[in-house]
Amino acid sequence: MLSAEETQASLIGAWRLMLGKVDGLRLLDLSADGFWNSFFAIVVAAPALIVGWVGTANQIGDPNAFAGRLGMLIRLATVDLSSWMLPLLALALVAPRVGIGDRFVHYVVASNWASAITAWIMLPSALIQLVLPPPNEVSDLVWLFLFALSLVLTWRMTVAVIGKGMAVGAAVFAGMLVASFVVLYSLATVLGITVPTAAGS
Repeated sequence: MLSAEETQASLIGAWRLMLGKVDGLRLLDLSADGFWNSFFAIVVAAPALIVGWVGTANQIGDPNAFAGRLGMLIRLATVDLSSWMLPLLALALVAPRVGIGDRFVHYVVASNWASAITAWIMLPSALIQLVLPPPNEVSDLVWLFLFALSLVLTWRMTVAVIGKGMAVGAAVFAGMLVASFVVLYSLATVLGITVPTAAGS
């Protein structure tokens, strides 16, 4: 388990990368241990993610059955965590073939910590969803704004970390985004998850 200081340094480094500052890489541990430790970002993101899962489970699970909501929460967690992890696994397979093998560790470490940050960025939307369940225009607008902001920040992080020009960075960003959506919607379909509004996704 990482210390508070190491976690803080990693989050600051990822945030600087999300602002397009390449010097954020100096705050990240890019060693083998740092690579695996970066998955601790899932623990950092968990409280914010859980709020979103609970809100969505309350919407689409059986409102009169705790077991139904718990089962839905577990399925939502499975979908979200798979859409986080599986695209990274796919990147591990293709990175050497597309000329970014030397940046794979950098990307995974930065992406993991950046994903923890975006989970917290999306928290206000999840909290609004708990208080004002859909359909609700305020919830939808907040979700769309925060999602767009997260995409912009993630794109800037990717370009900064890959370090091979805007075109290559944008291609990696687009590929990972598509892979994430494919995993998310495929698993949601398999697990029988149907979210009624955009704000609940």
